Parts: sequence; C-alpha cells; structure tokens
Amino acid sequence: MYAIVKAGGRQEKVAVGDTLLVDRVAAATGTTLRLQALLLVDGAKVTTDTAGINVSVEVLEEIKGPKIDILRYKSKTGYRRRQGFRAKLTRVKVTSINGVK
Repeated sequence: MYAIVKAGGRQEKVAVGDTLLVDRVAAATGTTLRLQALLLVDGAKVTTDTAGINVSVEVLEEIKGPKIDILRYKSKTGYRRRQGFRAKLTRVKVTSINGVK
C-alpha cells in the first residue's frame, strides 16, 4: 500500500517506513506531523476520495540541501554576477497511513 501526499508544494509517493525530504517544517525533532493524502493505492484498489485519510510522519532532522551556484555572465561587456543558494529541508519518516477504509 502506498499513498501520494502533498508535502512542501510537491507531491510525493510514500509507503510506511519511507524517508523523504520536504521543505523546512517548523517542528522539533521527534514530533509527529500529518500530511494530506491525495491518492491511496492498495493493491488493485485506487482511492481518490481521500477525505479523512492522512499520513503520519515523524520529523528526523533538519538539514540544508546542496549548494546551487548561480552565475550570470555576458561576454564582452564585463558583466558578471555570482549568487549561491542552499534550501532548508526537513527529513521525515512515514510511520503510518491513517483512516484507511
């Protein structure tokens, strides 16, 4: 059984025991969160009416993503701009899928 959940502006395919990275969540390590399920697949049975179905996740740690280097350059004009970015992420572990009928 797996579910498609909305997490951090993206949709992720999760099953019980999976770990995934989502955008930073304001929660302490060890706390439990609930994510909204959009689709539930149990063998050949697909459920799109997910009212009351949610996925419980446990917050494992807060980390930073990989460094992204942004460089703007135009030849023959001396124009150069350099910028960097590291996304703040939260690693979560799926503990259960609740509300399955």
